[in-house]
Amino acid sequence: MLRHHVQRLLRRLNLQESWVVFFVLGNVMLNFPFLKIFNQPRTIFGFPLMYLYFTIGWAVSIGVIYLFVTSSKPDSLEQQHDEQEQL
Repeated sequence: MLRHHVQRLLRRLNLQESWVVFFVLGNVMLNFPFLKIFNQPRTIFGFPLMYLYFTIGWAVSIGVIYLFVTSSKPDSLEQQHDEQEQL
């Protein structure tokens, strides 16, 4: 149910512009100021801060790509879902 609402929301957004925004955001996050912030000798649960920054950023980017790909599928799946709800 939640996935259906997320897909509808993403369809309302212009996906091409969203791709560009997330691409630029990803590039900014891999530049000097952010890398300097997370390149500290501290650890969280025994993992270096830089390692966690890259791992969490990687997982979030995969999630965003998944949402974009699933929201760009044809509307036939949404129509089938709406027909099932009406029954």
